[in-house]
Amino acid sequence: MEKRYHCPVELAVDVIGGRWRPVILAHLKEGVHRYGELRRRMPQISEKMLIQRLRELEADGLVCRESFPTVPPRVEYRLTEEGASLAPVLQALYDWGAARAERTGTPVS
Repeated sequence: MEKRYHCPVELAVDVIGGRWRPVILAHLKEGVHRYGELRRRMPQISEKMLIQRLRELEADGLVCRESFPTVPPRVEYRLTEEGASLAPVLQALYDWGAARAERTGTPVS
């Protein structure tokens, strides 16, 4: 049975909500990243959680995973066209967060 939403915001939050999904998408908005790069950019996320979130984003059609038959194995992640359509939303969240940090004196590194 298909999930039913009563508000477009409910759908948007369901797709990109959670603690790590928007952060992963924001990093991929900058361009293609390998798994290790994403790990370094988000030191507080566990490996298990990062893998799980990347798989969810891939299943939702927002992220594309490409593996290369090299030694050692190389895997790259990028936004799909659908994922890239979130760029204005992610930029708005970034801008609001930066302004909020400045207003409240919250450090952001």
